[in-house]
Amino acid sequence: MQLVSLINKAIYFYSILLVIYALLSWFPGAYQSFLGKLLRKICEPYLSMFDHLRLQIGPIDFTIAVAIILLDLAGKGLTILLMMLI
Repeated sequence: MQLVSLINKAIYFYSILLVIYALLSWFPGAYQSFLGKLLRKICEPYLSMFDHLRLQIGPIDFTIAVAIILLDLAGKGLTILLMMLI
């Protein structure tokens, strides 16, 4: 049970980081700050898996929204698998 809780908390925390990363795009030069560089190192490897999907419609990019949804679904699937094993 503790493992499931830890996984769910990690997914929630990473989702928050992805949202903060997305919000940085609203501020010019934010990606060049210390926080921006740190979040780029943490978030871009995961987000790069969605680059080929072309989820941008006009000026709005839905990549992070899709990434968060898929991360949540994967977490729920992993939770179900772990609960079946316990």
